[in-house]
Amino acid sequence: MAEKWLVGVDLGGTTTKLAFINYYGEIIHKWEIPTDNSEEGKNITINIAKAIDHKLEELDLSKDKIIGIGMGAPGPVNLATGVVYNTVNLGWKDNYPLKDLLEVETSLSVIIDNDANCAALGEMWKGAGNGAKDLVCVTLGTGVGGGVIANGDIVQGVSGAAGEIGHITSVPFGGAQCNCGKTGCLETIASATGIVRQALENLKSGGEGGLSNLYKENGFITAKDVFDSARNGDEGSLLVVNETAMHLGLALANIANTLNPEKIVLGGGVSKAGDVLLKPVIENFLKFAFPGVKESTVIDIAKLGNDAGVIGAAWLAKNK
Repeated sequence: MAEKWLVGVDLGGTTTKLAFINYYGEIIHKWEIPTDNSEEGKNITINIAKAIDHKLEELDLSKDKIIGIGMGAPGPVNLATGVVYNTVNLGWKDNYPLKDLLEVETSLSVIIDNDANCAALGEMWKGAGNGAKDLVCVTLGTGVGGGVIANGDIVQGVSGAAGEIGHITSVPFGGAQCNCGKTGCLETIASATGIVRQALENLKSGGEGGLSNLYKENGFITAKDVFDSARNGDEGSLLVVNETAMHLGLALANIANTLNPEKIVLGGGVSKAGDVLLKPVIENFLKFAFPGVKESTVIDIAKLGNDAGVIGAAWLAKNK
């Protein structure tokens, strides 16, 4: 019997990643399309269906080759119904019936989960999780996302909002405004946006050195600039990195004290900073974690990069 494939879809605000993946979690073909969020996002499911059809046509294959579609979408998702409760940047109204619409467009069975959950599943299946059954994945990008895996399966919560690690209150009184409407969320500190915000505040209060020169030269700075400057010993950048590491290490310790995971995996663009961030995060984690927890928890950098979401989505299609 010919090998059947799964479709993994990772829906983002600007691009949608798609992949044909075999039953062993190996990517056979991957590609991406722009995410069209105009007209309240009504073209998103249509474009995904067309993209799958075009790729099958290109490979001279019929739709019988496909078992089903797994998809990661931003925001809280009801796993049973495939309804996305709310999204900030896709144009959809609240309680959007994503699963039903995509099934109509593709004539394939579909399962939807939160994108950070899918990334966690991908890392568990084929990445840094290396088969760990108890795992927390934290994605540090423009925002901060999270997925919690307990006994080999994603923790959903009663409304699909479990694992919203970015919205742990890291600054209990005051703190910067978060897009969720709260203040002091971890996302306002440990995301790329939060790191740049801290660095700019530092520069406004008279910070000098390599990062200051870079800002004067370019008119802007990135999180990568902050980490590169910290690596070169820039004092202001080191302050920002250490502050970020303290909040992130504390949050991870509190998560680990609650869940006692085997592994905590850090992914997303910010994790590419490597040891300049990872070492102080681990130092703070060890400071705040319960003794039995810190001895049994390994913190590691994600291995799959941008493929984690599609691989995790395919895991959903295979197992659910």
